[in-house]
Amino acid sequence: MTDFAASLATPPLFAALSSARRVLIAGAGGGFDIYAGLPLALALWNNGTEVHLANLSFSELELIDRDAWISDQVVAVTPSTTTPDWYFPEGTLARWLAKNELPSTVHAFPPLGVQTLREAYRFLVDRLDIDAIVLVDGGTDILCRGDEDALGTPVEDITSVGAVAGIDLPVKLVTCLGFGIDAYHGVNHVQVLENIAALDRDGGYLGALSIPGTSREAVLYRDAVADAQRATPDRPSIVNGQIAAAVGGEFGDVQFTRRTSGSTLFVNPLMAIYFTVDLDKLAARCLYLDRLENTVGRRQVITRIETFRNEVSPRIPRAYPH
Repeated sequence: MTDFAASLATPPLFAALSSARRVLIAGAGGGFDIYAGLPLALALWNNGTEVHLANLSFSELELIDRDAWISDQVVAVTPSTTTPDWYFPEGTLARWLAKNELPSTVHAFPPLGVQTLREAYRFLVDRLDIDAIVLVDGGTDILCRGDEDALGTPVEDITSVGAVAGIDLPVKLVTCLGFGIDAYHGVNHVQVLENIAALDRDGGYLGALSIPGTSREAVLYRDAVADAQRATPDRPSIVNGQIAAAVGGEFGDVQFTRRTSGSTLFVNPLMAIYFTVDLDKLAARCLYLDRLENTVGRRQVITRIETFRNEVSPRIPRAYPH
């Protein structure tokens, strides 16, 4: 990553991107992850930066007309892109962006292995002349290195990290929004904080940045999430729903979908904070990324993570003491 002078007066996330001409913000973990990058994209657009969007997709992209495929692994989703698949976050976001007179193409990648996803990213980097990539995770399990008590849902996250780690660019970052949400998948967030501290010692932590609830970015983000919930009522984003509630100042067991009935939510201000790290330093700390390097399909990634977890002795989790 390009060096920059750290200062309390300028958030390191924006300092790191200050020299970038064209930034690709990409959802790392699939589904609605790209929505977690929307406040950052809005801020950069407002500052005059050219921003492009991408997402690792859980939709059945093969159902989309071939004219929308700009490479073997990339679909350029626009407001007019249609599919018989009822679950299509990229299309929903594209239409919302157009309605708000914002750049409205969302590039979608099918679930892939590291090698094939890297090909997709390289294609976009060359086609759009990208000089900075920001991977976005809804939640913080992307920060797990492999020996935690539980890894959450690592398959797509770590595939994205491995893919981008192999691309030579001046700026490559990972930013997370929704601290605490991955507790549902067993993640111990004391261990996440321990990992952040280790990255800080390595010079790889770019700090935490809260989204002001009354800011333009927050208002538009909440509107986008509400729009997506209306478009996908049977499977709204639990992650972004909680983040949007936190960005709006709500707290505690804020229920917004029957998908969480029977669960007690803990919406809180920590969910409205971006935690940002240097991607290459994060990749270097991952204990099993080397095993995934030559994967071409998602099933290979799953199998190799399972094999690694069967061999490793997990760190003992601790309760948050405060």
